Amino acid sequence: MKHVNLRIQGKVQGVGFRMAAKEQADDLGIKGFVRNDADGSVYMEAEGIEEAILEFVEWCHEGPPAAGVENVEVEGDAWVGFESFDKVRRFG
Repeated sequence: MKHVNLRIQGKVQGVGFRMAAKEQADDLGIKGFVRNDADGSVYMEAEGIEEAILEFVEWCHEGPPAAGVENVEVEGDAWVGFESFDKVRRFG
């Protein structure tokens, strides 16, 4: 099992990134959350089996069709034990 924190930068707000990330996470059995941050980036925490996390991180480099991902930062972190994957409205 693996936990990662992701920051996605580029044209990632106002393009359905959070909804698409939730759909992708749900399909992969990943738990955590996604939110828009004030700096224009998207921040996520994601937990699941390592193979699913790797696939999710790969998806984040593309995002939904309208997105223009420029950078994805990934950091490992301690397991939290999320029960679902949620869209948080914005800014922490």
